[in-house]
Amino acid sequence: MTPLDPDMFHPACPSRMMPLQIGDKWTAMVVLCLEHGPRRFTELRVPLRTITPKVLAETLRAMQRDGLVTRTAYDENPPRVEYELTPLGRSLLTLVAAARAWSEQHLGELLAARQSHERHADVVPPE
Repeated sequence: MTPLDPDMFHPACPSRMMPLQIGDKWTAMVVLCLEHGPRRFTELRVPLRTITPKVLAETLRAMQRDGLVTRTAYDENPPRVEYELTPLGRSLLTLVAAARAWSEQHLGELLAARQSHERHADVVPPE
């Protein structure tokens, strides 16, 4: 077997810079929430009801930093802030759709594998 290249994840490798990590559940959900136009923070919290305000704020800041969303503050009373996907952020919709399609196709297999692992984890002591 060929040994793994120690530089396969070099600091300049594009995979290390990916803004949308495979396990990052909130970024993909925020992208979907913003698919049809700008939304306020409180609007985002409705479908994302299990996210804490702190984590949502951190997610939106990271997405803004990476150029995926814009934050527009309106000088109104009370103040109003809206978040909107940038063209770069909109390009993630294709990736999210592909991940959702994969999940729909393989969810049964994934759940069966987890169930099998849990059954065997109870029997076999960890190494």
